Amino acid sequence: MKPLLRKAYLEAMGIQSWMPRSAAPSELKADSGETAVEVEPVAVSVIPATEQIPQQAIRPSPQAHSMPMADSPPDWLDDIPLPDDEYAPSAIPDELTNENNGSVSNDGIGQLSWTQLASRVAQCTACELHKTRTQTVFGVGLQTAKLMVIGEAPGADEDRKGEPFVGRAGKLLTAMLGAIGLERDHVYITNILKCRPPGNRDPRAEECLHCAAYLQRQIALVNPQVIMAFGAVAAHNLLQSDEPVGRLRAKSHQLKGIPVVVSYHPAYLLRSPEQKAKAWQDLQRAARLIS
Repeated sequence: MKPLLRKAYLEAMGIQSWMPRSAAPSELKADSGETAVEVEPVAVSVIPATEQIPQQAIRPSPQAHSMPMADSPPDWLDDIPLPDDEYAPSAIPDELTNENNGSVSNDGIGQLSWTQLASRVAQCTACELHKTRTQTVFGVGLQTAKLMVIGEAPGADEDRKGEPFVGRAGKLLTAMLGAIGLERDHVYITNILKCRPPGNRDPRAEECLHCAAYLQRQIALVNPQVIMAFGAVAAHNLLQSDEPVGRLRAKSHQLKGIPVVVSYHPAYLLRSPEQKAKAWQDLQRAARLIS
């Protein structure tokens, strides 16, 4: 990646300085007052998708892998108050369980194709959320992505557009992925919940259970090399843990043999920019796991 382009994306994340591991000590500035962040270049290849799902459920990925980047830092990271309808990372759901009690029936879901799964989700009425949603938010990205991003629940923007991680939090996520050399369309992105909780309230444990079978099938279909769980609800439901995100992100996790990297939700980073350096470390960790 060209130095100016990488610098633009790192600045978008609030990272002031980037230092390659190969830099010699003589190349480092003494007493600069800046904290250098180390990163290893990551080569990522794209496996062609063999099956396409409806346009509203997934966007075909372009063949080119390198992301076109702007020559200057994006201006959407200025200190603008977060919109009221932006989804906020939520508290820990009560009584998380490994059992699927009260959730969507698993009958046949494990054999569904992408098209069938998207249709099943769109028609779901398993919980009360179907009464208040504009539409379901299934997921977007590359069906055979090496990196799978899992968030918490759709917000107002996602509910209107039918796509996860849009709005300011989505723009930050795009910049974060760009900082490790990944286009958004080369990653598969989805949420724990497929419907927006009314008023952007916290997801409830039973709602997460209703969507669990859908998410499990998405993970199986993508079969990623790495999963990034953004936010407490995503981390707790995937890992069946109630530890804070700050502790979970410092540990190694696996889900059915797939490494899981926990990090802060982009919406949280917009309100707490001092945590962006930690999120950058999480991104680097995920990038190193991609072959």
